[in-house]
Amino acid sequence: MRPYSGDLRGLFCRYLDGGHSARSAGRVVGVSASTAVKWAQRRRATGAVDPGKVGGHKPVLLEGERDWLLARIEQKKDLTLHELLAELREERGVVVCCDTLWRFLRRHDKTYKKRRSSRRSKTGPMSPGAGTAGVGSSAG
Repeated sequence: MRPYSGDLRGLFCRYLDGGHSARSAGRVVGVSASTAVKWAQRRRATGAVDPGKVGGHKPVLLEGERDWLLARIEQKKDLTLHELLAELREERGVVVCCDTLWRFLRRHDKTYKKRRSSRRSKTGPMSPGAGTAGVGSSAG
């Protein structure tokens, strides 16, 4: 949900300046009484009815460990997420979930995709029951 526009908030303030109560100004501009009262309180307290920050203000938990994590990945490139989590917990005393570490690494363009050491075989399955019934077989 997005905040109300600045134009609507400005119109609300003009009605307040014109002598309307918060609730009546809210009715005129089409916002709920609760929103109108909150805007009026904010205007009295700060002098403005600008919207507050919406989302994106959670702290990044691993930013303090950034240098250690990136150096550790360079030292040992084949670490799994769970191994790195264990080292982080044991050596640094930082306990976070796997998803937190994964999002941190993704932000720093580090990926953990396991690669096969050799190419996959291009032939089909080799088990005896996987093929179709051939000549001399009792399947049918």
